[in-house]
Amino acid sequence: MNFWQAVASGFSNYVKFSGRAIRSEYWYWNLFVWMVTLAAALLDVAIVKHRHGPLESVWQFVTFLPGLAVAVRRLHDIDRAGWWILLPASVIGILIAILLLSPVSSISLPIMMVFIAICLIVVLIYWFCRPGTSGPNRYGGDPFGPDGHINRRPAI
Repeated sequence: MNFWQAVASGFSNYVKFSGRAIRSEYWYWNLFVWMVTLAAALLDVAIVKHRHGPLESVWQFVTFLPGLAVAVRRLHDIDRAGWWILLPASVIGILIAILLLSPVSSISLPIMMVFIAICLIVVLIYWFCRPGTSGPNRYGGDPFGPDGHINRRPAI
């Protein structure tokens, strides 16, 4: 899948959390989002003199769900449940709960929890870099057909 096919797939499968996404679809989508985010931030700085201006905010809002969907489909491609995407956020949530409920202020606990969250993010990046499972898995058929070419999937 080339760059523009990945971008089209991200938008046409806006909230499709089922199925599988190959590596190039995931990584090209993220490259596209980051490039437009950078351009929007630069325009915001030039126009409204603020880095987090309206263009970047609208862009982040528009691309949040398709980015989440392509990440879940990418995890499906390696035969992992999409819920794994929430793992780092759950560790950060536990950290916040502990800090709010703990009467003792200890700096080592937050540092340890942030370290764990970073390690979990590294695990997710590793999974995103792995090739998908060959053949069908519990989340759908192989995006690569028997001839090794990408199967076209219809948009929702």
